[in-house]
Amino acid sequence: MSAATPSTAAAPAAVEPLLEVRGLVKHFPIRRGLLQRTVGAVKAVDGVDLVLWPGECLALVGESGSGKTTLGRCLLRLEEPTSGSVRFRGEDLLALSPEALRRLRRRFQMIFQDPYGSLNPRMRVRSILSEPLEVHGLAPGSARPRRVHELLRLVGLPDGAERRYPHEFSGGQRQRVGIARALATEPDLLVADEPVSALDVSVRAQIVNLLVELQERLDLALLFIAHDLALVEQIADRVVVLYLGRVVEEAPAAELFAQPRHPYTVSLLSAVPVPDPEGGRERIVLPGELPSPASPPAGCPFHPRCPIARERCSGEVPALRPAADGGSEGRTGHRVACHYPGELEATVDA
Repeated sequence: MSAATPSTAAAPAAVEPLLEVRGLVKHFPIRRGLLQRTVGAVKAVDGVDLVLWPGECLALVGESGSGKTTLGRCLLRLEEPTSGSVRFRGEDLLALSPEALRRLRRRFQMIFQDPYGSLNPRMRVRSILSEPLEVHGLAPGSARPRRVHELLRLVGLPDGAERRYPHEFSGGQRQRVGIARALATEPDLLVADEPVSALDVSVRAQIVNLLVELQERLDLALLFIAHDLALVEQIADRVVVLYLGRVVEEAPAAELFAQPRHPYTVSLLSAVPVPDPEGGRERIVLPGELPSPASPPAGCPFHPRCPIARERCSGEVPALRPAADGGSEGRTGHRVACHYPGELEATVDA
């Protein structure tokens, strides 16, 4: 896969999913009073299904507060889900004991959003990269310094970088250190939580190109969490759109960008800048703000802001179904959770 032309080929039938998520829920209790009684819950993730195949780049997109980061953390059990199942290579991660989970954790790692806060400022890079090797019993003895040098070369950092502290690097270089740390255990899956959003525009493309190169070279699966749809279009094989903790649309990247079916996806894409001063697309400005996940609206969660909402939308939750207008079929095909899919696009294009 290249940054300019992401692959959209369907996974072979004989290949088993690397990660399979069913009915994942994460509710954070709201407690009040002297006795801290539970009076409600923040429904950060509310019944998510998704599949990630070996070697695939799956993008999670949505505005701030849609549940992207919480979902990513739940998949790795950095947050404990309230219910549901997460199967990694067929093993249910939520059923594993702490010791069994620790042994398996080397196979999936996370790249964090903030390269300033995710690295210990008191540790040299040598120690930062050696720590996961020590925890998982990898590269013992003299092999450990060689592995550290190999990781630094892999992410494009110069010789001698292992002797420096995080504050001696630029933001982009710190993120490279974070990527090297995630790769230290030779994982099969990387979860990248908005890895370039805290960086200067001038270095974002460098980090994204590095991730694409590493994914191809090391045959990694990448769960890429982002809100920059122009960036997602360049690197993703498939895209999952979240709104208020629910999947509202899922499709191969090329298909979703060419023919979005959910009104929320259409509105997100309308905000992507078009490099054509005389062309462009009609901007759809949604009224209001994202509802509180502590008190989500009844029916379709998007209906209070939807330009084509009708009475049915306020009383009935739409199921996530295959697109009925020629979209690709199957579990990783084009699916949409809307009672009237495609109507907003038709209105805009008319």
